[in-house]
Amino acid sequence: MAQIFHRSTDTLSKLSIFGAAFLAAGTLWLVLAINRSPYVTRALEAREQPVPFSHAHHVGGIGIECRYCHTGVDRGAFAGIPPTRTCMNCHSQIWGQSPALEPVRASLRTGESLAWNRVHDLPGFAYFNHSAHVNRGVGCTTCHGRIDRMPLVWQHASLQMEWCLDCHRQPERYLRPLGEVYNPAYEPPADQLALGARLVQEHRIQPRTDCSTCHR
Repeated sequence: MAQIFHRSTDTLSKLSIFGAAFLAAGTLWLVLAINRSPYVTRALEAREQPVPFSHAHHVGGIGIECRYCHTGVDRGAFAGIPPTRTCMNCHSQIWGQSPALEPVRASLRTGESLAWNRVHDLPGFAYFNHSAHVNRGVGCTTCHGRIDRMPLVWQHASLQMEWCLDCHRQPERYLRPLGEVYNPAYEPPADQLALGARLVQEHRIQPRTDCSTCHR
């Protein structure tokens, strides 16, 4: 029987099949890369606030510890936002008439809380307990980055599930002594894995990775 198609048709067919497979794989990789990118996660994006509060000044410059403002961080699920009275403990004496602080003074006069824009905003279906982490040696900067260097707060990490699981699967890579949890300048030692393994044993850390741990 006479050949209907030219021999080159076989080559073109094979190239088309392989090309389609590579295109599909490339498209999938691109979608995943975009999903992990700051464009989607909003990581590294500083958020505007009703008052330009600088952690770089208050934490890095003055040395105010995290728990002075975030009083619930070691006792409950939420770190908490300081009430206006906490701000005015200092600012009734320092920069008390600054125009930038008028929203704070107005909040104190009216009793209406400032509407801060949330930066680290987990989805409603994801549960996170601050106290369970900081009381086991997970430092503030592990999740929030060098907050003491941020004039305006930005999201340090993606906050995606794979980021959480990385720590739950290998907690020894991230743990620090309890006395260093609130130290923003803490640097892990050269023997971090050995230190972390010891802390896992000391604090009886058994991080779970099943779905119900976070999705309740």
